[in-house]
Amino acid sequence: MTPTAFAPRIEQNQHARSEPERAAILENPGFGNHFTDHMFLAEWTPDHGWHDARVVPYGPLSLDPATAVLHYAQEIFEGLKAYGHADGSVWLFRPDANGERLQRSAHRLALPELPLEWFLGSVRALIETDRAWVPRGEEKSLYLRPFMFASEAFLGVRPSQHVTYSVIASPAGAYFTGGIKPVSIWLSEQYSRAGAGGTGAAKCGGNYAASLLPQQEAAAEGCAQVAFLDAVEHRWVEELGGMNLYFVQADGSIVTPELSGSILEGVTRDSILRLAAELGHQVVERKVSIDEWREGAADGTITEVFACGTAAVVTPVGTLKWRGGEVTAGDGGLGKVTAEIRQALVDIQYGRAEDRFGWMTRVL
Repeated sequence: MTPTAFAPRIEQNQHARSEPERAAILENPGFGNHFTDHMFLAEWTPDHGWHDARVVPYGPLSLDPATAVLHYAQEIFEGLKAYGHADGSVWLFRPDANGERLQRSAHRLALPELPLEWFLGSVRALIETDRAWVPRGEEKSLYLRPFMFASEAFLGVRPSQHVTYSVIASPAGAYFTGGIKPVSIWLSEQYSRAGAGGTGAAKCGGNYAASLLPQQEAAAEGCAQVAFLDAVEHRWVEELGGMNLYFVQADGSIVTPELSGSILEGVTRDSILRLAAELGHQVVERKVSIDEWREGAADGTITEVFACGTAAVVTPVGTLKWRGGEVTAGDGGLGKVTAEIRQALVDIQYGRAEDRFGWMTRVL
Protein backbone atom coordinates (compact mmCIF):
# COMPACT_ATOMS: atom_id res chain seq x y z
CA MET A 1 0.00 0.00 0.00
CA THR A 2 1.21 3.53 -0.77
CA PRO A 3 2.26 5.32 2.42
CA THR A 4 0.57 8.50 3.52
CA ALA A 5 2.36 11.74 2.69
CA PHE A 6 5.23 12.45 5.04
CA ALA A 7 4.02 15.23 7.33
CA PRO A 8 5.04 14.44 10.91
CA ARG A 9 3.32 16.10 13.82
CA ILE A 10 5.61 17.58 16.46
CA GLU A 11 4.96 17.22 20.18
CA GLN A 12 7.42 19.29 22.18
CA ASN A 13 8.95 17.80 25.30
CA GLN A 14 7.73 19.90 28.24
CA HIS A 15 10.42 18.38 30.44
CA ALA A 16 13.42 18.88 28.16
CA ARG A 17 16.85 19.21 29.76
CA SER A 18 17.86 22.73 30.71
CA GLU A 19 20.58 24.52 28.77
CA PRO A 20 23.16 24.01 31.57
CA GLU A 21 22.29 20.29 31.76
CA ARG A 22 22.64 19.91 28.01
CA ALA A 23 25.91 21.86 27.94
CA ALA A 24 27.38 19.60 30.62
CA ILE A 25 26.48 16.51 28.58
CA LEU A 26 27.84 17.92 25.33
CA GLU A 27 31.14 18.77 26.99
CA ASN A 28 31.95 15.08 27.36
CA PRO A 29 29.16 12.96 25.83
CA GLY A 30 31.03 9.69 25.31
CA PHE A 31 29.21 7.34 22.93
CA GLY A 32 25.68 6.05 23.37
CA ASN A 33 25.40 7.31 26.95
CA HIS A 34 22.96 10.20 26.58
CA PHE A 35 19.93 10.81 24.36
CA THR A 36 18.23 13.93 23.08
CA ASP A 37 14.85 15.23 24.25
CA HIS A 38 12.78 13.76 21.41
CA MET A 39 12.38 10.69 19.21
CA PHE A 40 10.65 9.95 15.94
CA LEU A 41 7.97 7.25 15.63
CA ALA A 42 5.83 5.86 12.79
CA GLU A 43 3.70 2.75 12.29
CA TRP A 44 3.00 0.28 9.49
CA THR A 45 0.08 -2.09 8.95
CA PRO A 46 -1.03 -3.91 5.79
CA ASP A 47 -4.21 -1.85 5.62
CA HIS A 48 -2.72 1.61 6.14
CA GLY A 49 0.91 1.26 5.04
CA TRP A 50 3.28 3.70 6.72
CA HIS A 51 1.38 6.26 8.77
CA ASP A 52 1.23 8.29 12.00
CA ALA A 53 4.63 9.98 11.61
CA ARG A 54 5.43 11.96 14.73
CA VAL A 55 8.21 13.51 16.79
CA VAL A 56 7.44 13.02 20.47
CA PRO A 57 9.25 13.36 23.82
CA TYR A 58 11.95 10.75 24.29
CA GLY A 59 10.76 8.02 26.62
CA PRO A 60 10.05 4.32 27.15
CA LEU A 61 8.13 2.26 24.64
CA SER A 62 5.24 0.22 26.01
CA LEU A 63 5.40 -3.37 24.71
CA ASP A 64 3.04 -6.26 25.31
CA PRO A 65 4.89 -9.37 26.63
CA ALA A 66 3.84 -11.15 23.42
CA THR A 67 5.32 -8.46 21.13
CA ALA A 68 6.79 -10.38 18.20
CA VAL A 69 10.26 -8.82 18.26
CA LEU A 70 10.85 -10.18 21.76
CA HIS A 71 10.32 -13.74 20.56
CA TYR A 72 11.41 -13.83 16.91
CA ALA A 73 14.00 -11.02 16.64
CA GLN A 74 12.38 -9.41 13.60
CA GLU A 75 14.19 -6.06 13.74
CA ILE A 76 16.74 -3.98 11.85
CA PHE A 77 18.60 -0.73 12.43
CA GLU A 78 20.94 1.85 10.95
CA GLY A 79 23.60 4.23 12.23
CA LEU A 80 24.61 7.60 10.81
CA LYS A 81 25.88 10.94 12.07
CA ALA A 82 25.01 14.62 11.84
CA TYR A 83 28.05 16.90 11.75
CA GLY A 84 28.17 20.49 12.94
CA HIS A 85 30.33 22.61 10.63
CA ALA A 86 32.31 25.70 11.61
CA ASP A 87 29.74 28.05 10.03
CA GLY A 88 26.96 26.69 12.26
CA SER A 89 25.35 24.50 9.60
CA VAL A 90 24.52 20.82 10.18
CA TRP A 91 25.13 18.08 7.63
CA LEU A 92 24.52 14.35 7.16
CA PHE A 93 27.02 11.99 5.53
CA ARG A 94 25.52 9.86 2.73
CA PRO A 95 22.06 9.44 4.33
CA ASP A 96 20.65 8.04 1.08
CA ALA A 97 23.03 5.08 1.38
CA ASN A 98 21.81 4.36 4.90
CA GLY A 99 18.19 4.59 3.81
CA GLU A 100 18.78 2.20 0.91
CA ARG A 101 20.58 -0.28 3.17
CA LEU A 102 17.67 -0.14 5.62
CA GLN A 103 15.41 -1.15 2.73
CA ARG A 104 17.68 -4.11 1.87
CA SER A 105 17.74 -5.18 5.51
CA ALA A 106 13.95 -4.88 5.71
CA HIS A 107 13.54 -7.12 2.68
CA ARG A 108 15.78 -9.80 4.22
CA LEU A 109 13.93 -9.72 7.55
CA ALA A 110 10.45 -9.73 5.91
CA LEU A 111 9.73 -6.21 7.16
CA PRO A 112 8.05 -3.46 5.10
CA GLU A 113 10.49 -1.25 3.22
CA LEU A 114 10.50 2.34 4.42
CA PRO A 115 10.38 4.86 1.53
CA LEU A 116 13.55 6.89 1.23
CA GLU A 117 11.49 10.06 1.64
CA TRP A 118 10.33 8.83 5.05
CA PHE A 119 13.84 7.80 6.11
CA LEU A 120 15.39 11.15 5.22
CA GLY A 121 12.39 13.07 6.53
CA SER A 122 12.40 11.28 9.88
CA VAL A 123 16.09 11.97 10.45
CA ARG A 124 15.71 15.58 9.37
CA ALA A 125 12.64 16.12 11.57
CA LEU A 126 14.43 14.83 14.67
CA ILE A 127 17.55 16.92 14.02
CA GLU A 128 15.48 20.05 13.45
CA THR A 129 13.59 19.47 16.69
CA ASP A 130 16.74 18.72 18.72
CA ARG A 131 19.16 21.00 16.87
CA ALA A 132 20.61 22.29 20.15
CA TRP A 133 21.96 18.77 20.78
CA VAL A 134 24.36 18.78 17.81
CA PRO A 135 27.85 19.01 19.39
CA ARG A 136 30.53 21.27 18.00
CA GLY A 137 34.28 20.77 17.59
CA GLU A 138 36.81 18.04 18.39
CA GLU A 139 35.25 15.59 15.92
CA LYS A 140 32.05 15.44 17.95
CA SER A 141 28.79 14.55 16.22
CA LEU A 142 25.16 13.64 16.77
CA TYR A 143 24.77 9.90 16.28
CA LEU A 144 21.39 8.86 14.84
CA ARG A 145 19.91 5.40 15.31
CA PRO A 146 16.94 4.60 13.03
CA PHE A 147 15.42 1.21 13.82
CA MET A 148 12.40 -0.89 12.90
CA PHE A 149 10.83 -3.80 14.76
CA ALA A 150 7.90 -6.21 14.74
CA SER A 151 5.44 -4.67 17.21
CA GLU A 152 2.39 -6.92 16.78
CA ALA A 153 1.46 -8.87 19.92
CA PHE A 154 1.17 -12.53 18.93
CA LEU A 155 2.98 -15.87 19.17
CA GLY A 156 3.62 -17.57 15.86
CA VAL A 157 6.42 -17.69 13.33
CA ARG A 158 5.26 -15.31 10.59
CA PRO A 159 5.99 -11.70 9.58
CA SER A 160 4.46 -9.18 11.94
CA GLN A 161 1.35 -7.34 10.77
CA HIS A 162 2.24 -4.29 12.82
CA VAL A 163 5.67 -2.67 12.57
CA THR A 164 7.08 0.33 14.41
CA TYR A 165 9.84 2.56 13.06
CA SER A 166 11.75 4.96 15.27
CA VAL A 167 14.76 7.27 15.28
CA ILE A 168 16.64 8.26 18.41
CA ALA A 169 19.71 10.49 18.67
CA SER A 170 22.73 10.52 20.93
CA PRO A 171 25.53 13.13 21.09
CA ALA A 172 28.89 11.47 20.50
CA GLY A 173 32.33 12.63 21.53
CA ALA A 174 35.54 12.08 19.61
CA TYR A 175 36.12 8.32 19.32
CA PHE A 176 39.83 8.67 20.03
CA THR A 177 40.86 10.89 22.92
CA GLY A 178 44.54 11.60 23.39
CA GLY A 179 45.49 10.45 19.90
CA ILE A 180 44.50 7.61 17.59
CA LYS A 181 45.52 4.28 19.10
CA PRO A 182 45.74 0.96 17.23
CA VAL A 183 43.55 -1.83 18.60
CA SER A 184 44.41 -5.49 19.11
CA ILE A 185 42.24 -8.13 17.46
CA TRP A 186 41.37 -11.64 18.64
CA LEU A 187 40.81 -14.26 15.93
CA SER A 188 37.64 -16.25 16.58
CA GLU A 189 38.32 -19.79 15.40
CA GLN A 190 35.29 -21.41 17.06
CA TYR A 191 32.44 -19.00 16.33
CA SER A 192 31.07 -17.51 13.11
CA ARG A 193 29.27 -14.20 12.74
CA ALA A 194 27.08 -15.27 9.80
CA GLY A 195 26.79 -17.92 7.11
CA ALA A 196 25.96 -18.07 3.42
CA GLY A 197 22.26 -17.39 2.86
CA GLY A 198 21.91 -15.96 6.36
CA THR A 199 21.46 -12.41 7.57
CA GLY A 200 25.10 -11.30 7.49
CA ALA A 201 24.48 -8.65 4.83
CA ALA A 202 21.54 -7.21 6.79
CA LYS A 203 22.02 -4.80 9.67
CA CYS A 204 20.00 -6.67 12.28
CA GLY A 205 20.47 -7.18 15.98
CA GLY A 206 20.92 -10.95 15.74
CA ASN A 207 24.24 -10.52 13.92
CA TYR A 208 25.55 -8.40 16.77
CA ALA A 209 24.15 -10.74 19.41
CA ALA A 210 26.09 -13.57 17.74
CA SER A 211 29.31 -11.57 18.15
CA LEU A 212 28.96 -10.90 21.88
CA LEU A 213 30.30 -14.21 23.21
CA PRO A 214 33.40 -14.16 20.99
CA GLN A 215 33.79 -10.48 21.92
CA GLN A 216 33.89 -11.54 25.58
CA GLU A 217 36.53 -14.09 24.64
CA ALA A 218 38.54 -11.35 22.93
CA ALA A 219 38.34 -9.14 26.01
CA ALA A 220 39.55 -12.00 28.18
CA GLU A 221 42.58 -12.27 25.89
CA GLY A 222 43.29 -8.55 26.22
CA CYS A 223 41.92 -7.61 22.78
CA ALA A 224 39.57 -4.79 21.85
CA GLN A 225 37.81 -6.50 18.93
CA VAL A 226 37.19 -9.92 17.40
CA ALA A 227 37.75 -10.99 13.79
CA PHE A 228 35.51 -13.59 12.15
CA LEU A 229 36.25 -16.13 9.44
CA ASP A 230 33.78 -17.61 6.96
CA ALA A 231 31.39 -20.22 8.34
CA VAL A 232 32.18 -22.92 5.75
CA GLU A 233 35.95 -23.30 5.44
CA HIS A 234 36.93 -21.20 8.47
CA ARG A 235 39.66 -19.81 6.25
CA TRP A 236 38.52 -16.53 4.74
CA VAL A 237 38.58 -13.26 6.66
CA GLU A 238 35.17 -11.59 6.79
CA GLU A 239 34.89 -8.69 9.24
CA LEU A 240 35.10 -7.65 12.86
CA GLY A 241 32.13 -7.68 15.22
CA GLY A 242 30.90 -4.41 13.76
CA MET A 243 33.55 -3.11 11.36
CA ASN A 244 34.94 -3.87 7.89
CA LEU A 245 38.65 -4.62 7.37
CA TYR A 246 41.38 -3.33 5.02
CA PHE A 247 44.92 -4.55 4.37
CA VAL A 248 47.55 -2.12 3.04
CA GLN A 249 50.18 -3.85 0.90
CA ALA A 250 53.85 -2.97 0.65
CA ASP A 251 53.28 -1.51 -2.83
CA GLY A 252 50.64 0.91 -1.47
CA SER A 253 47.65 -1.00 -2.80
CA ILE A 254 44.73 -1.74 -0.49
CA VAL A 255 42.83 -5.01 -0.25
CA THR A 256 39.48 -5.56 1.47
CA PRO A 257 37.47 -8.80 1.74
CA GLU A 258 34.90 -9.00 -1.05
CA LEU A 259 31.23 -8.91 -0.19
CA SER A 260 30.08 -12.51 0.00
CA GLY A 261 26.52 -12.18 1.23
CA SER A 262 27.62 -12.66 4.82
CA ILE A 263 29.51 -9.34 5.15
CA LEU A 264 27.73 -6.08 5.90
CA GLU A 265 28.04 -3.57 3.06
CA GLY A 266 29.29 -0.68 5.17
CA VAL A 267 28.66 2.89 4.05
CA THR A 268 32.09 3.87 5.40
CA ARG A 269 33.58 0.83 3.64
CA ASP A 270 32.24 1.96 0.29
CA SER A 271 33.34 5.55 0.91
CA ILE A 272 36.89 4.45 1.66
CA LEU A 273 37.05 2.36 -1.51
CA ARG A 274 36.24 5.45 -3.56
CA LEU A 275 38.37 7.86 -1.54
CA ALA A 276 41.45 5.61 -1.49
CA ALA A 277 41.32 5.23 -5.25
CA GLU A 278 41.17 9.01 -5.67
CA LEU A 279 44.20 9.32 -3.38
CA GLY A 280 46.15 7.14 -5.82
CA HIS A 281 45.88 3.72 -4.23
CA GLN A 282 44.98 0.64 -6.20
CA VAL A 283 41.96 -0.83 -4.38
CA VAL A 284 41.11 -4.52 -4.68
CA GLU A 285 38.07 -6.40 -3.37
CA ARG A 286 38.81 -10.13 -3.13
CA LYS A 287 39.00 -13.03 -0.73
CA VAL A 288 41.65 -12.69 1.95
CA SER A 289 42.70 -15.80 3.85
CA ILE A 290 43.72 -15.73 7.48
CA ASP A 291 47.07 -17.22 6.42
CA GLU A 292 47.62 -14.27 4.07
CA TRP A 293 46.99 -11.88 6.98
CA ARG A 294 49.32 -13.72 9.36
CA GLU A 295 52.11 -14.38 6.88
CA GLY A 296 51.83 -10.99 5.17
CA ALA A 297 52.11 -9.10 8.46
CA ALA A 298 55.08 -11.28 9.47
CA ASP A 299 57.08 -10.87 6.24
CA GLY A 300 56.15 -7.24 5.51
CA THR A 301 53.88 -7.89 2.53
CA ILE A 302 51.10 -6.33 4.60
CA THR A 303 52.33 -3.08 6.12
CA GLU A 304 49.13 -1.77 7.71
CA VAL A 305 45.73 -3.09 8.75
CA PHE A 306 42.74 -0.92 9.58
CA ALA A 307 39.02 -1.26 10.20
CA CYS A 308 36.18 1.12 9.50
CA GLY A 309 32.68 1.90 10.74
CA THR A 310 30.39 4.82 11.47
CA ALA A 311 31.45 5.26 15.10
CA ALA A 312 35.24 5.33 14.78
CA VAL A 313 35.37 6.10 11.03
CA VAL A 314 38.82 4.46 10.67
CA THR A 315 40.57 2.44 13.38
CA PRO A 316 44.17 1.22 12.98
CA VAL A 317 44.68 -2.46 13.83
CA GLY A 318 47.93 -3.27 15.59
CA THR A 319 48.23 -6.89 16.64
CA LEU A 320 46.28 -9.98 15.63
CA LYS A 321 46.21 -12.67 18.32
CA TRP A 322 45.05 -16.28 18.28
CA ARG A 323 45.58 -19.33 20.43
CA GLY A 324 49.28 -20.04 20.17
CA GLY A 325 50.50 -16.92 18.46
CA GLU A 326 50.27 -13.30 17.43
CA VAL A 327 51.54 -11.02 14.68
CA THR A 328 51.82 -7.27 14.22
CA ALA A 329 51.60 -5.40 10.94
CA GLY A 330 54.32 -2.77 10.44
CA ASP A 331 55.50 -1.19 13.66
CA GLY A 332 52.13 -1.65 15.33
CA GLY A 333 51.39 2.08 15.28
CA LEU A 334 49.23 4.36 13.17
CA GLY A 335 50.31 3.76 9.58
CA LYS A 336 50.77 6.50 7.00
CA VAL A 337 48.08 5.24 4.61
CA THR A 338 45.58 4.66 7.43
CA ALA A 339 46.16 8.18 8.76
CA GLU A 340 45.89 9.69 5.27
CA ILE A 341 42.55 8.02 4.50
CA ARG A 342 41.05 8.76 7.90
CA GLN A 343 42.02 12.43 7.74
CA ALA A 344 40.69 12.83 4.21
CA LEU A 345 37.34 11.31 5.18
CA VAL A 346 36.74 13.26 8.39
CA ASP A 347 37.79 16.49 6.67
CA ILE A 348 34.95 15.97 4.20
CA GLN A 349 32.48 15.08 6.96
CA TYR A 350 33.30 18.19 9.02
CA GLY A 351 33.42 20.57 6.06
CA ARG A 352 37.17 21.15 6.21
CA ALA A 353 37.70 19.84 2.67
CA GLU A 354 35.75 20.03 -0.57
CA ASP A 355 32.95 17.47 -0.86
CA ARG A 356 34.20 16.09 -4.16
CA PHE A 357 31.81 13.14 -4.18
CA GLY A 358 28.58 14.91 -3.27
CA TRP A 359 28.32 12.89 -0.06
CA MET A 360 27.12 15.60 2.32
CA THR A 361 23.46 16.64 2.73
CA ARG A 362 22.66 19.86 4.54
CA VAL A 363 19.96 19.66 7.22
CA LEU A 364 20.21 23.07 8.93
